Amino acid sequence: MKRKVNLLCIALMMLVFGARADEGMWLPYSINGQNLADMQRLGCKLTAEQIFSFNKPSLKDAIVQFGGGCTGELISPEGLLLTNHHCGLSYVQTHASVEHDYLQDGFWARSKDQELPNEGLTVSFLNYIEDVTEAVLKGIPEDLSEEERDKMISENGERLIKERKGNRNVKVEIVPFYHGNQYILFVYDVYRDVRLVACPPWGIGKFGADTDNWTWPRHKGDFCIFRVYTAPDGSPASYSENNVPMKSKHYLPISLRGVQPGDYTMILGYPGSTDRYSSSGAVKNVIELEGPAIVACRTTKLNQYRKHMDADPAVFIQYASKQASVSNYWKYYIGQVKQLQRNKVVDKRLEQEQAFKEWMAEDKGRRLKYNGIFEEFDKYWDHQNKYTKALIYHREAGWRGGEAVAFASRFIRLNRTIEQKGVSKDKVVAMAQVMKASVKDFFKDYDKALDCDVTIALLNLFYEDVNADQLPANLKKVGDKAHGDFTAYVNNAFAKSVFVDQDKLNAWIDNPKSLSKDPIYALMQDIVDSYLDLSDQAQAVNNSRAERLYMQGLMEMQKDRNFYPDANFTMRLTYGSVQDCKPANAVTYDYITTLDGVMEKYKPGDWEFDVPKDLIRLWENHDYGRYADKNGDLVVNFITTNDITGGNSGSPVIDANGNLIGLAFDGNWEAMSGDISFEQKVQRTICMDARYLIFIIDKMANAQNLMKELKIVE
Repeated sequence: MKRKVNLLCIALMMLVFGARADEGMWLPYSINGQNLADMQRLGCKLTAEQIFSFNKPSLKDAIVQFGGGCTGELISPEGLLLTNHHCGLSYVQTHASVEHDYLQDGFWARSKDQELPNEGLTVSFLNYIEDVTEAVLKGIPEDLSEEERDKMISENGERLIKERKGNRNVKVEIVPFYHGNQYILFVYDVYRDVRLVACPPWGIGKFGADTDNWTWPRHKGDFCIFRVYTAPDGSPASYSENNVPMKSKHYLPISLRGVQPGDYTMILGYPGSTDRYSSSGAVKNVIELEGPAIVACRTTKLNQYRKHMDADPAVFIQYASKQASVSNYWKYYIGQVKQLQRNKVVDKRLEQEQAFKEWMAEDKGRRLKYNGIFEEFDKYWDHQNKYTKALIYHREAGWRGGEAVAFASRFIRLNRTIEQKGVSKDKVVAMAQVMKASVKDFFKDYDKALDCDVTIALLNLFYEDVNADQLPANLKKVGDKAHGDFTAYVNNAFAKSVFVDQDKLNAWIDNPKSLSKDPIYALMQDIVDSYLDLSDQAQAVNNSRAERLYMQGLMEMQKDRNFYPDANFTMRLTYGSVQDCKPANAVTYDYITTLDGVMEKYKPGDWEFDVPKDLIRLWENHDYGRYADKNGDLVVNFITTNDITGGNSGSPVIDANGNLIGLAFDGNWEAMSGDISFEQKVQRTICMDARYLIFIIDKMANAQNLMKELKIVE
């Protein structure tokens, strides 16, 4: 195994030589040579093996994929796990009620027997990697069509996964890099018993909410604490009362030494997706079509959420996590479009493409190899631009818009079985009974009146904004008849459908029959059928060959460029330093914020800017204890030059010696184009200071059971 890893490190390092310190989401098992020298120049005191090793405990053993799209890290010998508040919010919400409002008041388990299980929550630890490019591409000729090529790659990959997994209880996946020029196999241990240990009150963990989201300065204690449990023998296991806290292979000590400008910072985590090497056509599509369409749909949805959440505390609890999820990328796309335009990213891509064309023209071999790729790009984006807006509206305002409509889509397979000729009743009943658990979960956090208003508003928008020839057939018919007002249609559907009434749906499950005449199911099916048809039309033109060859050519043309791979939810390392930010003329932002800033924003009773009374008391008394900085202030957040994106939420910010100094949770408004184009001068990562974390645990929550577990470095 060690030889394979060393060979992979050498191969990958050929691609990362000469990197700039703060740009790049690096594969951590390739850190040596120039990367390590850059890190040491910035102040890093760790060896490559201390950061990433399969042979002995290292930093990577403390880092996990948390749930479906975040990062977490172990911070105690007994599997205590830290992540962001917004990553854990949906799990906190499932345990909350009006009587036990863990969202507003927070939650603190005072002993392990008070820790709360979370159905469906998993954490994954990386335990092995292997470059399998040669095996995945084995037997695939250069002149194969993309469809045939993809099929062979899939078959080769499936065979490799089956071989590597064998009978082991692990997750194995093969992930493409550099637009299909490289393939790496990852093996994970997946733990399924993850319990909620602590969550701060809303006024700390969600302070600033939508208004402050994606901006600096920030003043948020964005953390949640969980614990990983294992079977008694230490192996992964589903929830059981017999399970025991994990014995951590490695965990992060927490430093209270604080941060200063220039301090080395390193972040390990699982960034989700970037597109740093895309063509100018892709960027134009985001600016002109994708971004505005998503913003329009989500603005409409959020307006209805806010109306109902403000009117009823019970609805606020039910929809807090849903609203946060919708809002996060609503504001993201607003900022991304604005900053892509401000930073002239299309022009930068066009300049790069022109340079490529000139380089290609200099050599006959290059002309033969790369001929036609820009024509393929043009053809692809001319085609895609006809469908982008309609497909987004089908998804955002259609089958994923109203909740009942979205929930009905889970019954497609069951309904198809019901409508099959000769299918046995026992098979249908058995399939239907399986759905009962999801019905219970759905209605626990469902408000019919809110969903009705959301569905009306979204369908009105859908009908108004999408070209008539791209609308679902029945939706167009209803809209034409009602002059674009779906109020009566939706009200009637909600009065008759089983999907908005738990008792009706459970009764249907006990005696299942065709859903085709259910009005919400019929609406969903109309939208899904239309979406699939449009998708087929959109996919008729493919540019994967052009993307793959363009990536090859860029790497050949710019041998000294920092070609780290785009993020794809595999473990990455980014390194940089604590720095202030000067995003515009005569504008300078300090590198830290303090509790004084929280109180400056404080608005009693405001859902975004209210503050817990205990925190106000500690601030009034200036009772910060050992967590104050040298000026006597309590630092809340700080910023660094690290390169992160979605999926890094919850990632640890690690100092030069491998200690936790903060928790990454956001990026800044001025660099919202960063997933497509890294902005060297203004891109910053927003982090919660470790001193604020421990201050909340110790002095506000008085959670001494947790304090005893932590290794504190002063």
